[in-house]
Amino acid sequence: MGMTRRAFSRLSLAAPCFAQPGGAARPPIPEPHFPDRLHQFVWRNWELANTGRMAEVAGCQPRDILKTGARMGLPHKPALTADQLRRIYITVIRQNWHLLPNEQIIKLLGWTADQLAFVLKEDDFLQEKVGPKPDCPPVAYAAPDAAARARAAEIQRSLRRWLGRELSAPGEPPFDFVRQLSQREPASSGGEAGEGAGREAVFNQRYIYPFFALYGDPLLETEVDPLPDGYLEKLARTGINGVWMQALLNNLAPSKLFPEYGKRSEERLANLNRLTERLARFGMKAFLYLNEPRAMPAPFFAGREHLRGVSGRHGLNAICTSVPEVREWIADSLAHIFARAPRVGGVFTITASENLTNCHSHNQPGGCPRCSQRKPWEVIAELVDTVHSGVRRSSKDAEVISWDWGWSDELAKNLIPLLPKGSALMSVSEWSAPIERGGVKSKVGEYSISVVGPGPRATAHWALARQSGVRPFAKTQFNNSWEISAVPYIPVPNLIARHCAGLVKAGVSGIQASWTVGGYPSPNLDVAGEFYFSPAAEPAEVLERVARRHYGPEAAPLVLEAWKAFSDGFEGFPYSTVPGYTVPTQHGPANLLRSRPTGVPASMILFPQDDMKRWVGPYPPAVARDLFAEVARKWQPGLAALQKAIGLAPAHKRKAAALDLAIAETCYLHFRSTADQIDFYILRDQPRTAETVRKMRAIAERQRDYALRMYVLARRHSVIAFEASNHYYYRPLDMAEAAIAAEYLLEHDLKAAG
Repeated sequence: MGMTRRAFSRLSLAAPCFAQPGGAARPPIPEPHFPDRLHQFVWRNWELANTGRMAEVAGCQPRDILKTGARMGLPHKPALTADQLRRIYITVIRQNWHLLPNEQIIKLLGWTADQLAFVLKEDDFLQEKVGPKPDCPPVAYAAPDAAARARAAEIQRSLRRWLGRELSAPGEPPFDFVRQLSQREPASSGGEAGEGAGREAVFNQRYIYPFFALYGDPLLETEVDPLPDGYLEKLARTGINGVWMQALLNNLAPSKLFPEYGKRSEERLANLNRLTERLARFGMKAFLYLNEPRAMPAPFFAGREHLRGVSGRHGLNAICTSVPEVREWIADSLAHIFARAPRVGGVFTITASENLTNCHSHNQPGGCPRCSQRKPWEVIAELVDTVHSGVRRSSKDAEVISWDWGWSDELAKNLIPLLPKGSALMSVSEWSAPIERGGVKSKVGEYSISVVGPGPRATAHWALARQSGVRPFAKTQFNNSWEISAVPYIPVPNLIARHCAGLVKAGVSGIQASWTVGGYPSPNLDVAGEFYFSPAAEPAEVLERVARRHYGPEAAPLVLEAWKAFSDGFEGFPYSTVPGYTVPTQHGPANLLRSRPTGVPASMILFPQDDMKRWVGPYPPAVARDLFAEVARKWQPGLAALQKAIGLAPAHKRKAAALDLAIAETCYLHFRSTADQIDFYILRDQPRTAETVRKMRAIAERQRDYALRMYVLARRHSVIAFEASNHYYYRPLDMAEAAIAAEYLLEHDLKAAG
């Protein structure tokens, strides 16, 4: 339970993401429910790429792609806009990682090899999420043989039988939620939650990640607006007064030490200025996330070997911060940024993450002749002080926040007193909180909503910070977490209210309300906003006020009943640090059942595979299964209450209420599906008897039904399965594929006895 996300990525994904010539890369996982790999390619990209580009990749005419899709009964082929294509690239990479070689993925995206390499390296650890690249042969068009045509016809008949008119229902286009959230609203429609008029702020900084911002290099993506006025207006009404985005020093500032750095930096800073000007109209500021200095490949150090620090994975090496020239570059870069973008609210730093940065960032400084002779707190304190001094050269009041993510107890104890006076120390509120679920004792080591903070680690670090003249900040998740991030928020406001009340008592001075996951303007954020200003109300009063505001007075009692059921159920979630990155709660029934072991390990977030023993972590598989089933069982009465509440809500609130119900139902189906998937693999490990086959068949039938229900929900609500740093975990046709795959198992690998 002590293994962090960083340690997990080092342990399980040590192989390079690009298959090496002559290496022992795995072949792709076979998918026999498709007629052949061409049909698989067409299906999986039907909703992700345009026909002409797909034809170019497969070496055929567009009409061949359309005929292949029609043969399987796919709905009308959508034409994706340039905006949709810019926003969906991670889903394209994920869907084709086990299908196409890199060259064809690059062609499908319309990119260069350098673009793919940059995204894998810098887009929130994407290379860790996709895992080692399989050795995929190219997909090439060939006219289908008789067997392929017959199998395609079977698929078409199944789709028509199961989905009927729903198959051709237009639903919402991908990313339509961006349009919806961008619309301005009358002040009376959303209430004034969190505005704090005439009230004193309890938490001065309250910032969040924009729900649909691009992550990798957002300041060059001017065609994709991450902060439309309507969205900022909605956030401001929940009391949020800032947003954060990733910042890379090597593309935001020129450098004498590294002349290759800073290309197009003035363009990026001009765009940053425009964003901060817009934010200011809503009383908001931008905060920059720094994870520096970024490690570089060996050729980068040719002629400047004295700057090289420790070596890491993927052929990268640290730029050693014990070298004065490196610290001077960092300070100069930050002074440059804040001089040219003076409205930026501040920076927050991570100094011990998945990314190799300073030589102590991975606790393995032995390869550096300088840092191996120094304590980690000396190196990191010097780095933070460098950041602070660089910011202060151009800004007297911008925040400099050190995040203790990844710090050991010894490191924190020695480092916090060395942080610059007047800066801030941010700690994940719920970390180290002890829990016992299903008789298994553990403690929190990652983001959690099912475990309510603050926990002992954060409170201890905040106390030490106060003693050292450093202000305490809380890192929280008020909308969702990796427990389930396929929904924009987990409808458990009771837990959010308890957490916020605890933070008020703890006396923190600022809040980061989300990582990349969690920037949706939701009832949860509305509840949290009620605690941002004094005097704060009691949690029960807050919950009632928010329920009435969102659903009207007649529906509010039923909504409160639903929220309580969801919150009570979610507190039994089988939380665990590492399995939280692999368990299929993000994917639900879209994670295909496998009747035979694939041997492919789960990767972080994007590929649960059939790696059940990693999903369950410290829980015996049967215990994890039962806990997920119990969460779903307790969730069901809340669904019934929320369904009734919609009928009592005022007419102008019913559309939003219907989306809330779809979000709650998605949670239920994912929890129920995860319980069944665990049970399926428990059974798969047993001798294959008539009884185990009968039980596995029953699970496959239920998974098929869950997938078909999720097809409808995902088609009707474009926000389902989207998360900013992972894009879409699945599209509707992925759920249809899961139904087809389950049916194939039933008809072939799991035939009923007799």
